[in-house]
Amino acid sequence: MNVVLWPFVALWRLIAAIVGLTGRLIAVIVGLVLLIVGIILTVTIVGAVVGIPLIALGLLLIARGLF
Repeated sequence: MNVVLWPFVALWRLIAAIVGLTGRLIAVIVGLVLLIVGIILTVTIVGAVVGIPLIALGLLLIARGLF
């Protein structure tokens, strides 16, 4: 079961490191920017491959920065 959850744990630790380096407010702002860029890329069908992960990363950064 640990192997299945490893990518999520690694992503959460990466986000925690970004928050630790930049601070909470900057992490929320960067998360919001990534979220907006991801939404704009997702509008174009070709950019959806990159846009959807950017949206997820932006949401996780915002969540980590707020909580």
